[in-house]
Amino acid sequence: MNRSLHTRLRDRLARALTRAHRPCSPFEELVRIESDPAYRALFFAQLDAALDDRHAAEQAAVVEEIEAAAERLRALIRSPGDHERAA
Repeated sequence: MNRSLHTRLRDRLARALTRAHRPCSPFEELVRIESDPAYRALFFAQLDAALDDRHAAEQAAVVEEIEAAAERLRALIRSPGDHERAA
């Protein structure tokens, strides 16, 4: 799915969920998810978007760690005698 389309859909669904949502117990929420197909679709779309965001954040963190490790290795290669400073 196109990322901008996905973002727009997620934002529209989040607004719809916010308007339609009233505080209730977890059991009442589960009953509503199971019994209302439109609400179930909105709930799962929001859940999917949250999982996508979490995955992207985790992936970005891993990339940052790899880049930092690569920079430390480059520093070791440039000046092998100063390995303590690079660590």
